[in-house]
Amino acid sequence: MTLITRLALVLSFTFLVGCAPAVGSDEWCADLKEKPKGDWSVNDATAFAEHCILK
Repeated sequence: MTLITRLALVLSFTFLVGCAPAVGSDEWCADLKEKPKGDWSVNDATAFAEHCILK
């Protein structure tokens, strides 16, 4: 890969990570409620219980 391609990949990844809501925020809880429960990871379920149900 060329340097420009690598740089573009890093910037794209940084942009995508920066747009995700913080775990435990109201927006994150709402997003997870809309996501099918079959697609949740164990970490998602644990964080949801801690931050969205037991608040």
